[in-house]
Amino acid sequence: MELREYWAILRRRWWIPVGLAVAVGLLSLLQLRPWESRPPSYSASMRMLVGVLPVAEQDSTAYDPRYYAWLTSEYLVDDFTEVVRSQLFAENVSVRLADQAIEVPAGVIQGSAATGKLHRIITLNFTWGDAAQLEQIARAAADELIENTSFYFQQLGTDEAGVTLIDGPLIGPVGGGVRDQVELPLRILLAFLVGVGIVFLLHYLDDSVRNRADVEALGMRVIGEIPRARK
Repeated sequence: MELREYWAILRRRWWIPVGLAVAVGLLSLLQLRPWESRPPSYSASMRMLVGVLPVAEQDSTAYDPRYYAWLTSEYLVDDFTEVVRSQLFAENVSVRLADQAIEVPAGVIQGSAATGKLHRIITLNFTWGDAAQLEQIARAAADELIENTSFYFQQLGTDEAGVTLIDGPLIGPVGGGVRDQVELPLRILLAFLVGVGIVFLLHYLDDSVRNRADVEALGMRVIGEIPRARK
């Protein structure tokens, strides 16, 4: 099929992709309201060092306690991110914040905490709409981890596990993401493409005879053509 045939198919029902794109664009404008300023959002970032001290009572000639302490710390980091995202940790942080008259549902802490790890260093990121309260939330989370490390990692069988805050919390505003900028045009583009697909589907299902090629495709011979009258 030549490009001219594709263009003829689209031109026959051009109103379908255009109308669908316009409808989706209008509905998206009402939903997204890009002309309204969004409420401010802030991010807090912290870096924490996770480790386990060597067991001093063991015979160092049998094995190197420093090596196994380092190895245990590496495994500890893997569990650390799951602890931060747990319901128990979120509830305990919420209890600390309640003493400061900050009401934060446990689910909010659980959902806004993003973690990253590099060797034995954990990065925590929290988002919140108030910068002052966000700092209190971040510090409450750090205090909970530092003071109750042995409680969360009881499976180690030692009280020597420790968490040390080495950076932060660093508070900064969160700007509009790329998604906010491209969501509206992307919706319109997808709606237009869906409309184009509908046009070709209707053409495929349409068994009408419109031109010489359609007649020849049915295996019939064309004797003559009557040109369309021009207005």
